[in-house]
Amino acid sequence: MSEESVLQKTNRINLLFDFYERLLTEKQQVFMKHYFHDDYSLGEIATEFNISRQAVYEHIKRAESVLEEYESKLNLLVKHEERGRLLERMTALADALPDDEKRQLLELADRLQTLD
Repeated sequence: MSEESVLQKTNRINLLFDFYERLLTEKQQVFMKHYFHDDYSLGEIATEFNISRQAVYEHIKRAESVLEEYESKLNLLVKHEERGRLLERMTALADALPDDEKRQLLELADRLQTLD
């Protein structure tokens, strides 16, 4: 797997984790935070929890699978990304409006963005 695809996968997992973290088990949450957020190795996590590297790997892979399952059903990440694209488009279109309408539209766009 190329370095770019590894980075894309890591970014996706981090985004999915942001949306669905509370739906994971406590152990899955801890392992995912250590591995993806804190950049711990499998060995470091295994040592901290006194389990094998393989067990850590399996917990993380299962958590990744669960995150993908939630996303396939709920589409929170897809909706978030689409909302971002639409807000960018609204902001770009606002430039063609008179100043007062532009200000109002940009305020609405900011309010929409803060909903996430």
